[in-house]
Amino acid sequence: MSIIKAYTLPHPPLAVPAVGRGKESKGIADTLQALESVALEIADIAPETIIFITPHSVLYSDYFHISPGDEANGDLGRFGAPEIKFQTVYDKELISEITRVAEYNDIPAGTLGEREASLDHGVTVPMWFINKHYTDYKSIRISQSGMAAGEHYILGQAIAKAAESTGKRVVLVASSDLSHKLQNDAPYGFAPEGPEFDKIITEAIKEGDFLSILKIPDTLRERAGECGYNSLTILAGSFDRFNVEANLLSYEGPFGVGYAVASFKPGEKNEDKNILEQFLENELKVLEEKRNTEDDYQNLARQSLEHVILNGSKMSVPASVSGELLSKRAGVFVSLHKSGKLRGCIGTIAPTTENIANEIIQNAVSAGLSDERFNPVTKDELPFIVYKVDDLSEAEEITGPDELDVKRYGVIVTSGYKRGLLLPNLDGVDTVEEQINIAKSKAGILPSETVKLERFEVIRHE
Repeated sequence: MSIIKAYTLPHPPLAVPAVGRGKESKGIADTLQALESVALEIADIAPETIIFITPHSVLYSDYFHISPGDEANGDLGRFGAPEIKFQTVYDKELISEITRVAEYNDIPAGTLGEREASLDHGVTVPMWFINKHYTDYKSIRISQSGMAAGEHYILGQAIAKAAESTGKRVVLVASSDLSHKLQNDAPYGFAPEGPEFDKIITEAIKEGDFLSILKIPDTLRERAGECGYNSLTILAGSFDRFNVEANLLSYEGPFGVGYAVASFKPGEKNEDKNILEQFLENELKVLEEKRNTEDDYQNLARQSLEHVILNGSKMSVPASVSGELLSKRAGVFVSLHKSGKLRGCIGTIAPTTENIANEIIQNAVSAGLSDERFNPVTKDELPFIVYKVDDLSEAEEITGPDELDVKRYGVIVTSGYKRGLLLPNLDGVDTVEEQINIAKSKAGILPSETVKLERFEVIRHE
């Protein structure tokens, strides 16, 4: 393969002396030494191209952005060191081949949608160390996306195939800080998931255990406040079906942020290292067990979406549906999730059909095919979709936020013809103020606008 070696490198701007001004030598000495050794090693390798995977360039929910153009510039001005400047020439040939291979594998990636041409610190900090010793290379800057870990892994596979087909000598740098919640004075405070996440990652790196990395739950990642996980999953994909010699060179977290420096070298071809296939097989087993515990509400939502996608027509209410679903009328929200991420959500505040059964059938299909935030669900995705159904009580008007409870009540906000809703008990929504502001945002209502408030309860089927 043409990826000679890959590295996961942190990107703390204070690692650059002009930014750190001495603080770096006291707090992250091991990290600095490891970064220096990696830079010297890259100089010895003398790659034609260095691919930087960054969490700090433009990020799209359903697209991998690859920076376009002939070249790019950057500096560390936002960190108080505008005199530290960077310039790089992009490898347009390899960019084109990565885009082609990704498209062939149904992974949306390309050079559309550039918002900020300047190099971000996810690239410039590792580049500063490399450029001290070696500058005779072209580069590629690729952003993470909001897609699941599996899609990032497949992009890594595409990168490796593109590098091999062009015959170029390539080094891949996964720019990745770990948890930002390791201490009380960390950028986002302390969370117990922070040290837990970093331990899983560093142990997996030591063992070259990419499967354990893919298995990390999204909830753990989110609560740990990391920014580098998806860079690592792309790196992992670039070594699919190869033995890997992995070496954790350093790990520190003195400022409440985890910094890991590691190297990965491909070994012999090994079909048993089909990590993505193993991951998906395990996920399907878990989902099959979950499917066996679905109640009538969830099962009806699943049947209705699958029927439309597989048969091209709307499903009638099955004869086996319970009497409750036929006799009751209510507003219903159907949420679809894939790999722990929202994949679609559509609902009705009040009943619009003759019973809940038809309400679920209608809204499940809309959630899968008509939620404008997402592409329509495809046939191949169906085995991985998890269904959640919220049965809404009748909304009641309230006089103020003090009558709300984010765990118990959903909220409806109304200003003129604008109306927005947010369900109760959602991850990441911890205060009534957040709940109201998100509902306003969904309706296009300004935060400062006065709104009429209503509340409702739900019976959640998940």
